[in-house]
Amino acid sequence: MKTTHVPTRQIEPRPSLILAICCLSLLMVAMDVTIVNVALPSIHRDLSASISGLQWVIDAYTMVVASLLMMAGSMADRFGRRRVFLIGLAVFMLGSLLCSLATNIHGLIAFRVLQALGATMLNPVAMSIIVNTFHEPKARARAIGIWGAVAGVSMALGPLIGGVLTQSIGWRSIFWVNLPIGMAAMVLATLYIPESKAAQPRQVDPVGQTLVFVALALLTYAVIEGPHIGWNTPVIAGAFTSVALAIVALLVYEPRRKEPLIDLRFFRSAPFSSATVIAICSFSAFSGFLFLNTIYLQEVRGYSAFQTGLCTLPMALATIVCSPLSGRLVATRGTQPSLLISGTATTISALMLTQLSAATPLALLLVSYVIFGIGFGMVNAPITNTAVSGMPKAQAGLAAAVASTSRQVGVSLGVAIAGTIAGARGVLRNFPQTTHPFWWLVGGGGAAVVFLGWLSSTAWAHGTRRHAAHLLEEVPTGAAV
Repeated sequence: MKTTHVPTRQIEPRPSLILAICCLSLLMVAMDVTIVNVALPSIHRDLSASISGLQWVIDAYTMVVASLLMMAGSMADRFGRRRVFLIGLAVFMLGSLLCSLATNIHGLIAFRVLQALGATMLNPVAMSIIVNTFHEPKARARAIGIWGAVAGVSMALGPLIGGVLTQSIGWRSIFWVNLPIGMAAMVLATLYIPESKAAQPRQVDPVGQTLVFVALALLTYAVIEGPHIGWNTPVIAGAFTSVALAIVALLVYEPRRKEPLIDLRFFRSAPFSSATVIAICSFSAFSGFLFLNTIYLQEVRGYSAFQTGLCTLPMALATIVCSPLSGRLVATRGTQPSLLISGTATTISALMLTQLSAATPLALLLVSYVIFGIGFGMVNAPITNTAVSGMPKAQAGLAAAVASTSRQVGVSLGVAIAGTIAGARGVLRNFPQTTHPFWWLVGGGGAAVVFLGWLSSTAWAHGTRRHAAHLLEEVPTGAAV
């Protein structure tokens, strides 16, 4: 008798259909972010939300996703990928329905957390299903390329669909769109995705998971609420202190585990560490860009939600066009050219936006959006490639998960920092001018991407990557064998 895992119900694998089902979940989750951004001004008016409340609508979601992303993958490997995927769809749809029924900003934030719990069980698990469905390298690469294209299309569709729905029906309808997509994905997944588990799933690390969640949650809280409560108050000081203690505890505890949530030996690789910082910088810039420009276009320039979606569409299209170009460039020339282009474009766009005013010509504004889209589109492929390249095959999935987590951390920090800077003196009072410090920060982040793009391609950096890969093949010091 074979000892391999056998599905409880035999399903004939249909790779193309399985890929389509997984892409449905990505479409729903990715589109949800940009749809919500476009609807923020309407939520602000309808629920009398402060700018910190709007920040929490975004960050409550991304913070939970960032905290639980790596754990979700290991749970799916242990309990069944299809089972966890179906649970994620159900939880995400329930959260979406409750978001549409929220009567105050606190309820909306709580239901966004529920949405996020579902999202953590979707994208990483769907990627795991794809990887375990497409075994031939070229077919797998093609499937992952389609996955990336769907992510770009989702981002492009989000502002337009969100604008149309918000303007014609109301902001609550942006959450309804998830219900038919999620239901279709659930039915199709039940019928056509076979159950699968890892032969040797990674151990769960509850202590490490708790420390990561505490650090991210308290850091986000301190940055968002600091301007309102007071930076020198015991509450904010205590939050920052707790963040520092959680990080120190993580650094002490994780190396002692045989299978840690975050293997700190990864960060001995300069390219891997560079990819992590680049992801945080780039996605912080992206999330802050969407957050601030949505408020600027609707509240300062008086555009409708649909017009706002049209204004951000050039940025999304530039991202869609540049993403596959960056992938091909990475394959032929390495990561350095893509990162240099990305950092330079981001810096140029940010410098243009440091001059933002209520009277900025629309053509100039759209040019800055396109340049920003080029920078963002060029950065995704080299982040993933730099993170996993040269790592042992058994560790590549975990390395990619850390890179994905870094993206989500960047999204949370970007919204928190952007809203804190721009909202320090009120939502609308001199709003364009209050955003200028954030654009200077984005410009600095773009310069950091250029520097790290060069550094991660040096002979010294490649040497650190080989050393880290060698260490990752060994048992962590202090681990129980």
